[in-house]
Parts: sequence; C-alpha cells; structure tokens
Amino acid sequence: MVLKNVFIFLIATGLFSCGSRKQNADLIVVNARIYSVDSAFSVFEAMALNNGTITMLGTSDEIKQQFSSPETLDAKGAVVYPGFIDAHCHFVGYGLGLGRVNLVGTKSFNEVVERVQQFTSQNFTEKAKKNVKIKSFDGSWIIGRGWDQNDWTDKKYPNRKKLDSLFPDRPVFLQRIDGHAALVNSVALELAGINSNTYVKGGKVEGELIFGGEEKWMRPEILKEIKHHGYPIWVPTGILIDNAVDLVKKIIPPATLKEKERALLAAQENCFAMGLTTVDDAGLMKEDVDLIDSLQRCGKLQIRIYAMLSDSAPNYDYYLKTGPYKTEKLNIRAFKFYADGALGSRGACLKEDYSDQKNWKGFLLNEQKHFEQKAELLAKTPFQMATHCIGDSAYKIILAAYKRAGIKKANRWRIEHAQVISSGEISQSDFIIPSIQPTHATSDMYWVGERLGKNRSKYAYAYKDLLKNAGLVALGTDFPVEDISPFKTFYAAVTRQDAKGYPGGGFQMENALSREEALRGMTIWAAYSNFEEHEKGSLEKGKQADFIILDTDLMNCDIKNVLSGKVEHTYIGGKKVYQAN
Repeated sequence: MVLKNVFIFLIATGLFSCGSRKQNADLIVVNARIYSVDSAFSVFEAMALNNGTITMLGTSDEIKQQFSSPETLDAKGAVVYPGFIDAHCHFVGYGLGLGRVNLVGTKSFNEVVERVQQFTSQNFTEKAKKNVKIKSFDGSWIIGRGWDQNDWTDKKYPNRKKLDSLFPDRPVFLQRIDGHAALVNSVALELAGINSNTYVKGGKVEGELIFGGEEKWMRPEILKEIKHHGYPIWVPTGILIDNAVDLVKKIIPPATLKEKERALLAAQENCFAMGLTTVDDAGLMKEDVDLIDSLQRCGKLQIRIYAMLSDSAPNYDYYLKTGPYKTEKLNIRAFKFYADGALGSRGACLKEDYSDQKNWKGFLLNEQKHFEQKAELLAKTPFQMATHCIGDSAYKIILAAYKRAGIKKANRWRIEHAQVISSGEISQSDFIIPSIQPTHATSDMYWVGERLGKNRSKYAYAYKDLLKNAGLVALGTDFPVEDISPFKTFYAAVTRQDAKGYPGGGFQMENALSREEALRGMTIWAAYSNFEEHEKGSLEKGKQADFIILDTDLMNCDIKNVLSGKVEHTYIGGKKVYQAN
C-alpha cells in the first residue's frame, strides 16, 4: 500500500514519467539550414537557445522532443549563419558620415560640386533641417566624404577654386574615400593656418605656381612677400594628404554627445540590416569608447564592438594603467596604428617609386622608431597591436618592429590591409593575423597596375597566400571606405570581380578564397582575431546566440546571386534586433 501511494505521488508531481522531462528554452529554431561554422563545418536543421546562448543543435524532431519553449521560429527552409563580424571598419565615423555629404560613386568633380550644393540647400536652412533625420553635425562647416579621382575621366586631383567661388564664407572639407586625402576651400585653409610655408611631416600640402592676381585666402605675410618679390608664388591647391588632413580636421567643431548618440544608433540599424552583429572599430578615443559603453549598458546600443584604441597619449595614459576592458558587448583589447597612407592617394609607403610618379615612394606617417617603441611597450601588456600597412616598405618596417618586440603567434597581433607585400615577407609573417578587406582589391584593380607596374602588382591583394601562411584571415570592409555590405565582401573574396563580372575570369584568381574560407573569415576567424572565438563566430553549444537568417544560401547559390542576398532576421544574444519589412 505504501509503495502504491509513493508511485501515485511521483506521477502526480511529475518526478517520474515514461519519457524524460523537456528542457526549457527561450527560443527554438526549426526547419532551417544552419551553417554552424564549427571545426567540421557542420550543417544542422534546428537549434535551441536559452539565456542568450545556444543550448543544442540537431534535427527539428530532436529539438522539439527535448525542448519546451514559449517561442518557436519556423525558418521554412531559410539559411542560418553565425552573425557576421566586420574585422575592420570605422563604425563611429560611418555613423557621423550619415549626416554629411555622400560623395561615393561620383563620376566627376562637377558631380561632387553638385552633391555639395544639393546637400547645403537641403540642410543649411531651418526649414530643411526639420525634414531630415540627421542634420549636419558641424555647424557652419560643410563636410563630405567619398570622392575618388580614379573613378573620373580626368584623374587629376581637383583644386579649391570652384569651392571658393561657391562658398566664399563657409569652410568646406571633403575627404577622399579612403580618408587619406581631402579637398578644402580657401576659408578652411585660412582657418587651419595652411599657407605657402606649411610643411607637414608624414603628409603633404599639394600646391601650384600662381603667376598673377591676388588669392583671397592668402595671409598678410604672404601678400607682403608677393609685393616684395613679385610673382610667381607657390600656393596650396586645397588638396591635403595624410597628416596634412589633420591640420583641418582638428579645428572642425566636434559633434555633441547627443549627435554622436544619434549617429551610432543610425549606424547600428544599417549594420543589423546587413547581418552584422559585431564590428571592429579601428581607432577610437576614450571619450567615444565611454559613450559606446554607456549606450550599451542602458540597452540602446545592442551591437557588439571590438574597440581598437587610437595611437594617442590620452589612451595610453588611461588604458595602460587599467588594462583591457570587457563587458558582454564591448571588448577593448587593441591599439591601432597607421604606418602609411593609401595607394589611391599615393601615400602608401613603397620600397620603389610609384610607377606613375617618378621620385615618389610615399611616406611613413610617423618615425620608424615610434612604431618600434610602441611595439616594445605593448609587448609587455595584454594589448594587441594592429597596424595599417598598405605599401611593401611599411609592411617590412612593421613586421620587423613586431619581431624585434618578440611577438609570437599567441599574441595575435594584426596587420591591417596588408595590400602590397613581397612574397619573401609573406613567408616571414606566419606569427601575425592578416586583417584584410576583399572589396579593396575589386575597387583598386582598375588602376593598381598604373601605381605599381606589372611585376609589383602580382604581389598585391595576395589573400590566399596570406591565408596559407597564417592559417586564417580576418575579413572586413573598412566601411565607410568601402560599402558596409558583408555580401560584397564575400563576393569579392570568392570571385575577385565587380558587380558587372569584370574582369572575366577574375582579378589575380590565384589569390581568391573559397566560399568556406570567406565565410570563416567573416565569422570564426574574425572572432579569433578579437580573442573571442570561444564565445562567438560559430553556432555551437554554449556560445552566444548571435545569428542571422538569410534568403540566400551563400555556400550553394549561383555566385551572382550573393549580391542580391537579403537578411530576414538578425539576432544578438537570442534577441531579435532586426526583421526585414
């Protein structure tokens, strides 16, 4: 009788049943094609999530049988990937740029001017400001970015004269797409104190000879010199390269905290729509990091950010004392350096002259000793060193600085871009992580031969060689230098072509990546480059439930359809942060 009562009690309380009790889950996803991107590149049909992490992957029947959840997402055959990680971008700068003149894709300088005029007419009146989501952040300054003279019929640098005639009383600052050059008008030159005698180390003020007539912008001492010596006289054209750009940037009124917040939230929405769940911001000051941290903690900013600190004294003073900083969504673990400029503006530091400009090799943006000293300093800390290197001379110098500091593979130090490298130096680089941007190759391929010549061009954008040597590559876009789209990253990495299929057969296809390699570079390898491979980058038990649902199977579709792929849902920590229309 006693045993019978105990049996009845166990059944009534649910402590004994014919089948095992179901586990709780916050969400289960079924009827999907889930690319886990684990070591075996496994594909599953369903998964269960709980408390922001992945509990199990398996078949739809297995997940339904073992888990009870208040929410079930039927993917109806759609494809699931780990959330994309952009291993090199400028998230804060991109957000701020959403309220400035967009000059990307302009086909002539006249089109640049037209866009500037259109922007000012829409944004610099009180009536117009009420009708735009993001207004200009810079008061009376007109700021834009995105022009590239290599896309124009006339590939010469423009000058300030047209801007002077249209905007005689308002400073204009228009950055080249790579951020390593800018065109400014005479008002901006005068405000920055740039004149015929200005010299900038690690930069260049372009100029021309004037043979008559007084230029309005000229400072009194220059006019006095002209009166004494007469014409001709050398004057700036308005084109500034690399460190010379900073002479103007530093006098532009900074955005307010409210304006920055609005910019970050707008940037976040665009990232979610592209399936980005983590972004590596390549160069931030402490005040920007603090803002990001505060917005993440209050729940407004949900995107995860790997922050690279700018090479700046205030950052060293604070973070070398406190060490790396990590929360659920923010990881501050790296310092970002600029060794040289860009190929497009001829600021990349090369071993030999540019093929299209004799007696010009570009330049380092700082003394070689500076990079050596910082490498030795950071080698004694847990911080990663990530250095922008475009030219082969810059790469050689930074590689030597890393070696001199005693860096090993375990340190996971990075070289960003790694565009022009001799084959001998690639073989000596197995201890560093190549952080590369496939769309740079397909953007530059039209003119890179002119800059480098046929022989040297063969060693440019050598992504497969870098992968073979290092064992992995971290992929990004460098947005806003390139488009924010990870689909374009994937397509460029695999096809080495533009959207129109040029060139036939692909650009230097020996350095194309496979589809699996491209996906790993945008997920697990990017996570590894951030010291985060145990928490994200693949869909595995115990990892963060950061995933996206696409309408396109990147692994099996016609490669042309990659560019038209759409994100249907984006999840971070098991929480839906984006849904298509």
